[in-house]
Amino acid sequence: MARLLIIEDEAKAADYLQRGLTENGHVVDVARDGIEGRHLASEGRYELVLLDVMLPGLDGFEVLKAIRARGQLPVLMLTARERVEDRVRGLQDGADDYLVKPFAFSELLARVGALLRRSAGPAAGPPTSWRLADLELDLERRRVQRAGKRIELSAKEFQLLTLLLRRRGQILSRTTLAEQVWNMNFDSGTNLVEVAVRRLRAKLDDPFMPKLLHTVRGMGYVLEDRSA
Repeated sequence: MARLLIIEDEAKAADYLQRGLTENGHVVDVARDGIEGRHLASEGRYELVLLDVMLPGLDGFEVLKAIRARGQLPVLMLTARERVEDRVRGLQDGADDYLVKPFAFSELLARVGALLRRSAGPAAGPPTSWRLADLELDLERRRVQRAGKRIELSAKEFQLLTLLLRRRGQILSRTTLAEQVWNMNFDSGTNLVEVAVRRLRAKLDDPFMPKLLHTVRGMGYVLEDRSA
């Protein structure tokens, strides 16, 4: 799992990419124009940027130059432009890879995985498993167990637990969970997040000790071992 930034002004394309990458275990933020994208990329929170070329505010080439001026954050450029000159320009300006639209999502996943492995170094890759106390999550086999006992989760419960484990010890708001797991803006009139957390807790905590999934009143939820 990695934290990714998509810089894409076309809403349908951005939503499609965010949904697909989130379903594959990543934490994904979206910027809708070049100025916002440049700002978010400069914060140092991301492991890879998916950057569209044709953007309002600043085009992708200008955003790429700003990213490269700050360091070696991996950049995968996405564009509908098929001209060889555009691809060459992007690579010369410092893009790590270039993908022309339309593309198969499986190819995008493969390129994202390759860039993340490359940036992590020859002996390492993105984490494929997480552990907290006696809780274990295997991302590749999509398997969860606690105290050696298998826990069956729905797809959304698995995504929710993956996010909580990846950011264990951090309080995550309902808004963050709604955006990252369900790819939707949080509506205070719905109890979607609360219901999902309650179901996850029933499977994850109710039969076991210590309790790991905690509610922080007025703030959100945190996964941590408070018995240590």
